Amino acid sequence: MSLLEYLFREHQNIARLLAEHIQLTVLAVAIAVALGIPLGIAAHYFRHLRNIFMGTVNLVQAIPSMALLGAAIPLLGIGKLPAIVVVALYSLLPIVKNTYTGVGNTPPEMLEAAKGIGLTDFQILNKVQLPLALPIIMAGVRISAVTAVGLVTIAAFIGAGGLGFLVFSGISTVNNSQILAGAIPACILALLVDYAGGILERRFSAVPQRRPQKSARRIFSGAVSQKVALAAGIVLLCCLGGVWLWQHYAGQNRRTLVIAGKDYTEQFILPHLIAELLENKTDLHIERKINLGGTKVCFAALRSGDIDLYVEYSGTAYGDILGKPLMTDMQRVYEITKTEFQEKFNLMVLKQMGFNNTYTIATTPEIAGRYHLQKISDLTPIARDFATAMSFEFLNRQDGLPGLSQHYGFEFGKNNAMNAAQRYIALNNGDVQFIDAFSTDGLLKKFNLVILADDKAFFPPYYAIPVMRTETASAYPEIIPLIASLGEALTNSIMMELNYRVDQLQEDPRVVAADFLRKQGLIR
Repeated sequence: MSLLEYLFREHQNIARLLAEHIQLTVLAVAIAVALGIPLGIAAHYFRHLRNIFMGTVNLVQAIPSMALLGAAIPLLGIGKLPAIVVVALYSLLPIVKNTYTGVGNTPPEMLEAAKGIGLTDFQILNKVQLPLALPIIMAGVRISAVTAVGLVTIAAFIGAGGLGFLVFSGISTVNNSQILAGAIPACILALLVDYAGGILERRFSAVPQRRPQKSARRIFSGAVSQKVALAAGIVLLCCLGGVWLWQHYAGQNRRTLVIAGKDYTEQFILPHLIAELLENKTDLHIERKINLGGTKVCFAALRSGDIDLYVEYSGTAYGDILGKPLMTDMQRVYEITKTEFQEKFNLMVLKQMGFNNTYTIATTPEIAGRYHLQKISDLTPIARDFATAMSFEFLNRQDGLPGLSQHYGFEFGKNNAMNAAQRYIALNNGDVQFIDAFSTDGLLKKFNLVILADDKAFFPPYYAIPVMRTETASAYPEIIPLIASLGEALTNSIMMELNYRVDQLQEDPRVVAADFLRKQGLIR
């Protein structure tokens, strides 16, 4: 699908995500301005605190954005709030530094004159230093605003929306049109913000540049313009804040269920399958948080109450969350997981679905044919000669590469960490020779890859298991049999086909989900 076709088909969704992006950016920059200017002034007047203030904002800037976002999730949950806080913290540095520099560079003779006519320290700050420093401060705000536009894309990782959703979804499904549909509006928005910032920077300039004979009128006009701009900014901020609060609290009195999914194709489809089914069969309002993140993010959001339900996998829940030793008995894994999730976390594990999305090791037909590879144990004598592209989770889990290497007795020569579809692209380009994959990945079919058999039975079962809060199950018991009926209709081959439609045919996951449910007679 071409970019123009995608833009035409998804223009409403793109407009909605753009509005979310603007809202997040404005709120984050407003918070940064509200904190940064006072901090810059304080750093000038309280010299013993200067190093603390400046060192802190420098330290925040040095922390990787994803690390800061991850640290915010346990404290603030998921959604817009942690995204706004993180972007606001990252936007502080230019504002604080420019405020400190601008206020501190007031000409000494002007300060002496102000003191000579009896102005207090506060009056000097308000009537002399800040007006002269305003262009420099606005330059810092301008830099922060442009940076924030790009940084807000990370909000998509925790369900806050914005154009980053299109970018990261496109990366996961190798959909260049979707990537560009998110990246181009973000670039245009950054340019517009920079242009608007330049206008404001000139408007807030305290010194008229031309026609000195009309300086009084120009100064008065400039003062009026500043007040109008300030008032407009406050009104805009209040409107955006009001919209955000309305969105946050509007559904409090409705029967609302929040369903989430992880950050790859299958987990884009599964939440839509459940949501479409429940919306059709019940009077529930379903809020969908697609592309929320990995296992840790979704599980933490479920425990904190930010979401009500998501689809986990039995092996992941058993080994990664519960920390149990690997086991290949499908029924025992499920029963232990169900029991301990209830006892330890007060979470209900529903009936497992009909497909087993277990890990696999995949390679190209050329490599498999050249080295006569059919099963994983065939890698033992040659693994050191090859490079891999493995997902971050697979590289760091005992049911992933560490345990696999120990179980089969081999190590690859080099392991590259890559998420989503980038692993497949690296393999297809010849940059690596092996990747980890899920057995139902549509990209396996798209790239015509060979799956190596797990001949020593290392990988545990990874049957899809819906996990929900016990309070939610008690409040809405009618949804449990509905989700069970959906699980019975899904098989490995069906799930791979649904994934293939999104990965290769570039169909919308929501459309794919609804189409499947209608064909199965589960919805009208």
